[in-house]
Amino acid sequence: MARAESSITTISTKGQVILPKAVRQRREWEAGTRLIVEETPEGVLLKQAPAFAPTDPSDVFGMLPFSGKPKTLEDMEAGILAEAHRRHDRN
Repeated sequence: MARAESSITTISTKGQVILPKAVRQRREWEAGTRLIVEETPEGVLLKQAPAFAPTDPSDVFGMLPFSGKPKTLEDMEAGILAEAHRRHDRN
């Protein structure tokens, strides 16, 4: 494992820390990048926050409205097959 590069920065009176430009460029962290601050036994770890919160399918199931008779698995498979034929039919 490669040894981590060290550099020194200072905490401002507002509690702000400037990350060295080389680190920001390597990580592709631009202004506005959200970071997770994690306290560890060795110090503080900064990780880029995900763009979207993790979502469980059960949290969003049924969010889109649907009216009409529910489709059977056979109906769905037939629809998929028909669309595949339409997209790939060379005749």
